[in-house]
Amino acid sequence: MTQARSSLIDPSSTPYYHCIARCVRRAWLCGEDHLTGKNYEHRRQWVIDRLEALVDIFAIEVCAYAVMSNHYHVVLHINRHPADKWTKDKIKRTPIHLTTPYPDLSSYQALIFPAGKPNDSSTQ
Repeated sequence: MTQARSSLIDPSSTPYYHCIARCVRRAWLCGEDHLTGKNYEHRRQWVIDRLEALVDIFAIEVCAYAVMSNHYHVVLHINRHPADKWTKDKIKRTPIHLTTPYPDLSSYQALIFPAGKPNDSSTQ
């Protein structure tokens, strides 16, 4: 059953949280998939880069992390002091930082759509 974040996270109780995210259906996050022989090691740096970006956007600090083959662990510290100083305008703009396109969008699109962009007439 889902619960509101306010009942799950209480910074007055503890500012430290151990979070886990796991792949499903035998998917691999990074490392070599022994079943298919594919190597996904390049994804490890993606996860690390994303953590660094999120630290810059939110009032959190990464105390520790471990990126494993099908899951990762992070120990986060909620840093309330900077967040207490945020204006309503800054809070409203935060989702924009989460959806900023990749700097080199063409190379990312080539990975996702190898035959061309989804609107491209060559793919129809």
